[in-house]
Amino acid sequence: MPELSLPALIQFVGYPGLFTAVFLESGVFFGFFLPGASMLFTAGLLASQGLFNVWILIPLLTLAAILGDNAGYWFGAKVGYRLFERPNSRFFHREHLVRAKDFYDRHGFLAIVLARFIPIIRTFAPIVAGIVHMRYRTFVAYNIVGALLWGSGVTFLGFYLGEKVPGIDTYITPIILIIIIVTCIPLVREYFRQRKETPTPLV
Repeated sequence: MPELSLPALIQFVGYPGLFTAVFLESGVFFGFFLPGASMLFTAGLLASQGLFNVWILIPLLTLAAILGDNAGYWFGAKVGYRLFERPNSRFFHREHLVRAKDFYDRHGFLAIVLARFIPIIRTFAPIVAGIVHMRYRTFVAYNIVGALLWGSGVTFLGFYLGEKVPGIDTYITPIILIIIIVTCIPLVREYFRQRKETPTPLV
């Protein structure tokens, strides 16, 4: 069993484990906890050290991202649509889905492509797209663009820096922390924006 670190874990699981992790995080609801961008960057960095073949790694992870988003969309379309038929409850408000549909209709690019770079959101964005019946051809186009920018782009960035910056592997922990912080910024901003817009109930 390898030491408990992201680089060691990535080497341990290899191509199959990386493919599965990216697939799950891209659209299977219980995959939201997986490392995401930091995993892609680290895999690219390890490829620069000869531990992976970058010409296999990048297409494989990009394909996993595309297929994962697609699975999330169809899960939402086939199962999640029933939420529209449910009455309001403590944990569900139909108007939230109506608002989500309006947002996806108007800002599909933001909802699918940029969501790739936001932890947790990237897992649920394609599921919600399916629930609100976003036009499938449009979704597929945005899905591919997002997968190329995220799956290919972040992995290649790790590979490129590993090739060009000597000893960058010694700074992998702070780099991963920076990636996590940067990708979480939009999520934190959206949380506080929502809190600001939600009126405080009178006691």
